[in-house]
Amino acid sequence: MNLLRNIITDTVFLEKLIPQSAPFVMVDELLYFSEEKVVSGLTVNNTNLFTYQNKFTAPGIVEHMAQTVALYTGYQYFLKGEPAPIGYIGAIKKVEINTLPNVSNKLVTTATILHEFMDVTLVSIETQCNSVTIAMSEMKTVLAKK
Repeated sequence: MNLLRNIITDTVFLEKLIPQSAPFVMVDELLYFSEEKVVSGLTVNNTNLFTYQNKFTAPGIVEHMAQTVALYTGYQYFLKGEPAPIGYIGAIKKVEINTLPNVSNKLVTTATILHEFMDVTLVSIETQCNSVTIAMSEMKTVLAKK
C-alpha cells in the first residue's frame, strides 16, 4: 500500500527527512513510499558537488542511492511523528554503474527493502535515467545509537 498521497518536492521538508543538509543533499523528490519500497528523484544540476564536466559522477550516484534509503527511514519516522534519525552506510555489497548522467537529467531511484532487523536495513537499489537503468546496488544501512 502506498502511504504517500502526493509527490513531495518541498526541499525544506525533504531535508528534515534525511541527515544531510545543503549543499550535500542528493534527493529533491519523494515520488513513492510504502513499507516495501521508496522511490526518489534528483535532477542533476551544475552546482551539485558531484557534478564534473557536465556529468554526475559515480560517488554522487552512490550518495544519491544512500540518501534514497535515508528518505525511506526519515519518512517512516515522520509518519510516526518522530524526528528522522541519523544513519550510516553499513556496507555496500555491490555497485554497478553503467552510465553517468548529464546535467539536467533526472534520476529516479527505487530502493526495495529486502530485510529490516532492529536498526539495520538491507536494500536493493536501482537508478534510472530516461527510463534506462544506469546503476544498481545492494546496500546495508545502520541507524546511529541514540
